Amino acid sequence: MVATVRAVVSVSLWLIVSQVRGAYVPPKMNKTIHNLLRHYKISQRELFNGKPVFSKDPLPGEMGAKQVFVGAVLETYDQLLGQMLKQLPTPAPKTDESNGLPASVAPGDNVRTELTYILKKVQELRKHRYQEQEKLLLQLRALKHIQMDNLVVQSKALWELPRLYEEASSLGDIERRRRRRQAKRLKTRQRA
Repeated sequence: MVATVRAVVSVSLWLIVSQVRGAYVPPKMNKTIHNLLRHYKISQRELFNGKPVFSKDPLPGEMGAKQVFVGAVLETYDQLLGQMLKQLPTPAPKTDESNGLPASVAPGDNVRTELTYILKKVQELRKHRYQEQEKLLLQLRALKHIQMDNLVVQSKALWELPRLYEEASSLGDIERRRRRRQAKRLKTRQRA
């Protein structure tokens, strides 16, 4: 009896703690996504072909790296939803030509409204929780466009290397020290 009560209390506490994070899909957004899935319907075979658009594997590394990756995924969703909106047919006129009264909402208009709603939710999340990650992604993209064959760029890069090398080395040391402190704290807690 006592073991059962402990199990129920443990599960209840776990559920409460899990809810505290506040991470969930709002019901309206969830319903909208399900409505859109009816419009963008594909076969079960295509849906479950083992090739997800975004990897389901847990992200290795620290929280900062995970946040940068999730920020990039949200940016990709922003672009994808924008493309989906562009591919929809142009909205029909809002009046019925025969009697001048407002026409009923065409199915394409409903999809447009729902896609716009989902896009707005993704953009709000990016804006309110992933601004720093956005800046980092922009800086990473800028590295891609460095002119490797330019003599001025090559010379400046060599000039800047000692400072950047030192910074990179110290970041590695800081991370190692942080991990050691965490391991020591964990050992002390286990002993107590």
